[in-house]
Amino acid sequence: MKNSFRAFGVILLIPTIFIAQIKNSPQKDPEITKYVSQVSSDSLKSYINTLVSFGTRHTLSSTTDDKKGIGAARNWVLKKFRDYSKNAGGRMEVFLQNQDIQPDGKRVDQITNLGNAIAILHGTNPDDKRIFLIGGHLDSRVSDVMNRKDFAPGANDDGSGVGALIESARILSKSKFPATIIFVAFSGEEQSLLGSKMLAEKAKAENWQIEGILNNDMISNTKAGETGEINDKILRVFSEGLPQFEMEKKAQQIRNLGLENDGDSRQLARYIKEIGENYVKNLEVKLIYRNDRFLRGGDHTSFVNLGFPAVRLTEYFENYDHQHQDFRTENGRKYGDLQEFMDFEYFRKNTAVNVATLSNLAKAPSKPETVKMDVKELTNTTKLSWEKPKFGEVLGYYILVRETDSSVWQQKIFTKDLNIKISYSKDNYFFAVQSVNASGNTSLAVIPSVAI
Repeated sequence: MKNSFRAFGVILLIPTIFIAQIKNSPQKDPEITKYVSQVSSDSLKSYINTLVSFGTRHTLSSTTDDKKGIGAARNWVLKKFRDYSKNAGGRMEVFLQNQDIQPDGKRVDQITNLGNAIAILHGTNPDDKRIFLIGGHLDSRVSDVMNRKDFAPGANDDGSGVGALIESARILSKSKFPATIIFVAFSGEEQSLLGSKMLAEKAKAENWQIEGILNNDMISNTKAGETGEINDKILRVFSEGLPQFEMEKKAQQIRNLGLENDGDSRQLARYIKEIGENYVKNLEVKLIYRNDRFLRGGDHTSFVNLGFPAVRLTEYFENYDHQHQDFRTENGRKYGDLQEFMDFEYFRKNTAVNVATLSNLAKAPSKPETVKMDVKELTNTTKLSWEKPKFGEVLGYYILVRETDSSVWQQKIFTKDLNIKISYSKDNYFFAVQSVNASGNTSLAVIPSVAI
């Protein structure tokens, strides 16, 4: 006996022995729904007001003044993290990763104490080494990137990213997920990604198992400066397709399998889109097929360059009147990165996408192991097999299917088995497998390799 279902306009026949049920829309986990509902515009506004009050957060500004400069700002972030750590039952570790850096003849002209404010919410399973990271950059600037004295409020760039990670830490400090979440306020982004490079190099040297990095950089502006057009319903997620790291070793296999659009960062971006749109109303997550904006970069690039899956979350429009500008008014036009130009409801929604995504990733079982595609015979069907994930209770697995010209997965097929045969041609579709638990939390997708 066979079950039939309609997908992509055709009827496909699938043996019941292989498929327990079919699901097309993800369920919502009540725990994560609760966390998403706790994201507060008022809390976000209070964080921004405090960040702006430091006058400037330029990387080369004072690290010793109690009230002004980058040092006061990073100490305040650490204090917020320590306050929230009281919710975590001893599982949240808070520290400043810092080192003195020398002048580089570029954007650092003095010996500078570079510091990242970090909170690590350790997972409840000490054997589960998976790490998911959310970051934003603490430093701010005005028109002259070397100007460390003048008022540089940095409300949106990147107070919004730091506000999102502080709010995420506040809410998720109460969670008990098996995997680890790291919250980082980077310094030195405007001086050439210095803080993120420092942490990425540490993660690489110490073999951290980072499976996803969400870099939030400017997530609260809705208005385009040139046209005045407003968009408060789209969040962009930038991700690389072809991997920067060790590309020369991977190029031939990528070409042979046609996986130019399926790097780990691109899979993370698809995951954010699915989860974000499922939990956050009136918001579209728009996938942008670039590592970052045209000819530009952000802190996630430091991790991408070392092989970690990382993406940039950012507003749909940038407003260049309020980004990298001296605070001033000219011809009735106000310049500067101030709170008054932020949309706090849009900011709330974008922060909620982070909370939902991090929660699902950290609560889900780990990815299925050894995912393979059988190619011994030429067929119009496809056989896939895999092994159980190393960590987490598994209800079953989703087989993800999409046509080759689709940007997102179009179909999910559920099974409790460790292998499946489906009536889709390898020529016409891409496939992946992800683990899922009883509360509907899914792992990142794994593209099958070829079984020889």
